[in-house]
Amino acid sequence: MSDSEIRQAEADDAVPRWYVIQCKGGESFRAAEHLANQGYEIFHPVLQVQKKRRGKLEWVSEPLFPYYLFIRLDRLASNWRPIRSTRGVLKIVTFGLDMPVPVSDELVETLLTHGSAEEDATSNVYFRAGEAVEITEGPFKDLQAVFASHKGEERAIVLLNMLHKQQRLEMPVGQLRRRD
Repeated sequence: MSDSEIRQAEADDAVPRWYVIQCKGGESFRAAEHLANQGYEIFHPVLQVQKKRRGKLEWVSEPLFPYYLFIRLDRLASNWRPIRSTRGVLKIVTFGLDMPVPVSDELVETLLTHGSAEEDATSNVYFRAGEAVEITEGPFKDLQAVFASHKGEERAIVLLNMLHKQQRLEMPVGQLRRRD
């Protein structure tokens, strides 16, 4: 290797790049928080989804990649040692090599750009039109239906086969569950 190639390689090592951190199960939020508290630049893409809890729909944040997050480091100036012992962190992803391999900046930039864009609220709803559901309470308990649409935040329209015809029925969303 010539002197100019060595200097170029050293210059490339000094440029901050994005790397992937594998987190312990269900601890990506904890890992992101602890790494950020240590001064690392972290990107933990999340999305808002509706989950049914205690019979009510709630919006919750879930990681886009459940066991992974991104960290921006440079090979020379960054302190890599505390990362592995940080709560929630399992390891830095190495792709079979001894040294971590950086992720392309374009990939992370795309995730940053698209992740910050406003999403259509209906893309994250708990039930989707045409989905098979089961009624869990009330006079129609244990009957199978087809989810038609949301009507506000707490109500839903379902299609129920009764008397050899599909009947539209409005009911609380909390009385529905996905059919397996």
